Amino acid sequence: MRIERVTAVAEVHRAADLFDAPPIEEATRRFLADPTHHLLVAYDDANRPIGMISGVETTHPDKGTEMLVYELGVAPVARLQGIGAALVNALAEVARGNGCYGMWVATESDNKAALATYRRAGALEEMTFTLLSWDLSEG
Repeated sequence: MRIERVTAVAEVHRAADLFDAPPIEEATRRFLADPTHHLLVAYDDANRPIGMISGVETTHPDKGTEMLVYELGVAPVARLQGIGAALVNALAEVARGNGCYGMWVATESDNKAALATYRRAGALEEMTFTLLSWDLSEG
């Protein structure tokens, strides 16, 4: 297995099955064009995409820069092989290299696979919190 940073739209489309929904062309271009957005893809020995992780650097005046793990996906045939943890660790290396002071992720409290993966990659559970959101897609 190898992990590479993806910078080409065509490569995102090659890994489309790893996302929750088909990649949106304009959103893909916008994401890849931003140097604070990161998309890493894991490939098997046959050069097939088998996992992906995306991260976004966020900076605040009184805190500095941290990495948000935005999404992690591993192909069903490649699960339980340490690929998710390897992707998390690879993103952490990108974060360290870019001067991030920390990295964080939010996931559903009943998502046992995600929780196990993040813990395996060294994440510590800090606290529970309430997530509030706004749906801005409708007028």
